[in-house]
Amino acid sequence: MNGQISVPAKEETPVGTPTAPARVPRAPGKLLALAGESRILSLVGVLAVLAVIGAVTEADTFLTRSNVINILTTASVIGIVTVGMTFVIIGGGIDLSVGAIIALASVWSTTVATQDLGLAAMVFTALVVGAGAGLINGALIAYGRLVPFIVTLAMLASARGLAEQMSNRRSQVVEVNTFADIALAKWLGIPMLVYILAVVCVLGWILLNRTTFGRRTYAVGGNPEAARLAGINVRRHTALLYLLSGLCCGIAAVMLTAQTNTGASTHGTLYELDAIAAVIIGGTLLSGGRGSLIGSILGVLIFTTITNLFILNNLSTPIQNIAKGAIIVAAVLLQRRGRARSS
Repeated sequence: MNGQISVPAKEETPVGTPTAPARVPRAPGKLLALAGESRILSLVGVLAVLAVIGAVTEADTFLTRSNVINILTTASVIGIVTVGMTFVIIGGGIDLSVGAIIALASVWSTTVATQDLGLAAMVFTALVVGAGAGLINGALIAYGRLVPFIVTLAMLASARGLAEQMSNRRSQVVEVNTFADIALAKWLGIPMLVYILAVVCVLGWILLNRTTFGRRTYAVGGNPEAARLAGINVRRHTALLYLLSGLCCGIAAVMLTAQTNTGASTHGTLYELDAIAAVIIGGTLLSGGRGSLIGSILGVLIFTTITNLFILNNLSTPIQNIAKGAIIVAAVLLQRRGRARSS
């Protein structure tokens, strides 16, 4: 050996020999996008199945033009509420007061003093009352550091009670004839209410997916502390989310009042159940940070279609509510199962 240490020669890969490409892990964002697309396709599939069921059970009624328009019109009011609820839940919150805010806005906008000011004043009042109630929720949650469940539950009781006090538990008939035109007006045979829903959905989608506000909503819902460290004013943003939800309630109050031609403290009963259910069915996580506005609207259409099928088949309201509750539980269980698989 002569004191020398021999080193094994390094094997060289012959020139031109193909090497196996390194496996690049798929980005989490792409996985979430694929999961979202799969969820949307699943919801469309559910709607298709419901259409088949309707065609089989009520062939002469379900697929008619008038019934389809009826489903869309019925979905319009709760659809507006669901848009606001989607923002709140993605932002990590919950709003149980949406139905009561609708009732308060409808009663306040149909008082004699407000009606004397005309159509514009009535619409303006409903929007301001809705946004104001939402802002109170947001301020108490964001700056008072109270639990969203407790705050919105308190608003549910307070707003409904104030609506009953203002109306003396009586329906207030709308005397402004032009107000009903909001619900009666049609364009190309489609009610104006459906167009209002479409406009709000488009604006909501742009706000959520194409603006800084939307990106901050996902960030706040996903990890509030990380969002704060990134420079986001989490408290202000949370307050704005509830203000947006209240504004949507104000719009829904205008539409519902126009449909019924009355303002009543009973308006919006259990709307919070329908809105939350639609959001969950649409794939939005109750823990926040992930969700889709398109999925939420498809959830609204699914619930509205199911209700329509129940009515056409003469099933009672209690059975409808039981079915909705079962669907909500099933949707939450599926969400948990999906998250367990992905983790």
